[in-house]
Amino acid sequence: MTDAQETAADSSLRTTGGAPPDDVEPAPIPLLEPRDGIPPVITDDDSLAEMIAAFAAGTGPVAVDAERASGYRYGQRAYLVQLRREGAGSALIDPIACPDLSGLGEALSGVEWVLHAATQDLPCLREIGMVPTRLFDTELAGRLAGFPRVGLGAMVESVLGFVLEKGHSAVDWSTRPLPDPWLRYAALDVELLVDLRDALEKELDRQGKLDWARQEFDAIASAPPPEPRKDPWRRTSGMHKVRRRRQLAVVRELWETRDRTAQRRDISPGKVLGDGAIVEAALAVPANVHALAALTGFGHRMGRRQLEQWQAAVDRAKALPDSELPQPGQPLTGPPPPRAWAEKDPEAAARLSAARAAVSALAETLNMPQENLITPDTVRRVCWEPPVTPDAASVAAALAGYGARGWQVEQVTPVLVAALAAKAKPKPKE
Repeated sequence: MTDAQETAADSSLRTTGGAPPDDVEPAPIPLLEPRDGIPPVITDDDSLAEMIAAFAAGTGPVAVDAERASGYRYGQRAYLVQLRREGAGSALIDPIACPDLSGLGEALSGVEWVLHAATQDLPCLREIGMVPTRLFDTELAGRLAGFPRVGLGAMVESVLGFVLEKGHSAVDWSTRPLPDPWLRYAALDVELLVDLRDALEKELDRQGKLDWARQEFDAIASAPPPEPRKDPWRRTSGMHKVRRRRQLAVVRELWETRDRTAQRRDISPGKVLGDGAIVEAALAVPANVHALAALTGFGHRMGRRQLEQWQAAVDRAKALPDSELPQPGQPLTGPPPPRAWAEKDPEAAARLSAARAAVSALAETLNMPQENLITPDTVRRVCWEPPVTPDAASVAAALAGYGARGWQVEQVTPVLVAALAAKAKPKPKE
């Protein structure tokens, strides 16, 4: 660490989520180079084994980050993994050249991993054999501590007083070889992550929220891999315009054709065919290639073979019997949309209104986003089907049953008990 870095890092926490600074803040310092220079990218087994041994012998938490090629490649695989640990320095690993990092994951088992927005990186890390048993999420820590901006750059600047250059965050990380400026950016992303973690831990402890944060981190680390999304084609942007079942079938056929093509070519589905074009074709249900080519998104730049591929998908949807057409909407597994509550169950609507207001006020008092205090879905479920006897024990059990952590149950139960007693107000006589 340079002298300037040590000076700023030693200040620990420049701006907290609560109390204002005692005096004028010094200007943030641009962080231009990793303290040990840009480490060479590891692309072979021997170098990987040497690096694993060094990190296993290191001390303290390990900073971990991963770069994907979202918007360029199919899926969310990692194209670069960055790590830093006291006693081992920084490392950059090419997971395309070294696709099995389970040995590294095992060497770091039991070590606390420090990630920023952990849920974004954990799926791609899991694919290459890296699964933490303990973690500290600096983004989530910032939310719980009440920071208004929780991006890594904003957090490093407000907490440690450094400016990170974020110009390469959206580049195509599948590029080979990776340019030096990109590698510098990647190394800097883990440069101060442990310093940030240490400062945030102190701030959470000061606010009495450190145990809350640890419960959240444990929940993330122990969560099973997410289930594949059912009917992912229903998330096509603009789907709200599509009403008829035959049109829904067109969306499904085009989406699935696009997905197969994108997977085969290993490119982002949006680069194969845009969501807007899928919706346009669904609304029009074109009769032939000529009609399809006239639609937005299927213009003159698209070749005849491509147009025929998309028209074939439309024709498959048109040929389906009515019994095989998708149903509008998705089967509900929970309460109906809140906008329908007033008509379906006025008392439930009154409970939800009171609960939302109470949870919002509590979140403001605790200086954290409402969704981090308790998920909106949990509040809806408890208000739609409240316990028969909505006392503290019953409400606490209901919250825990929906996955709320212990600290959330403790904080939210009292306000929900009061909200569940709310009744729909009688309509005034005309």
